[in-house]
Amino acid sequence: MPPSRSHIRTTVDAYLRRHPQEREVLSGLRLLLDGESEPCDRATLPAHLTCGAVVIDRELRVLHIGHKASGGKLLAPGGHVEADDRSLLATALREVHEETGLRPRDLCLTPRFLAAPVDIDVHDIDANPAKGEPAHRHYDVHFAFYLAAEGPPP
Repeated sequence: MPPSRSHIRTTVDAYLRRHPQEREVLSGLRLLLDGESEPCDRATLPAHLTCGAVVIDRELRVLHIGHKASGGKLLAPGGHVEADDRSLLATALREVHEETGLRPRDLCLTPRFLAAPVDIDVHDIDANPAKGEPAHRHYDVHFAFYLAAEGPPP
């Protein structure tokens, strides 16, 4: 079962307590949470929730990957919530593993943010006629992790 509305709302509220200046920018996300459609379903339009991760090594470098869906742009790992993701944090960890091979045990939460999002990015997605997807918007919840080991795994 995907993350519940109450879990998402609690996560967003925790983020807004740290970043009250973003309340207006995230007003559409709050409307999405008040609506009838599943906020994490990629079929929910004109917007839905996605998750990603900021992975930082001991030298404070941030991991970026060439993201196929965006034409190879260098982005943080992330993507859509799946039906068996129990939380937004679980989605971020799954996406990191799928896109980089890093396992949850390779990562640790940053002490400053723990399980709270470090960012909620709002961005428009171009239409993808090959997938039958119209232009839409992502509310992309990012969590921050450190690599647990001194260096990245092979």
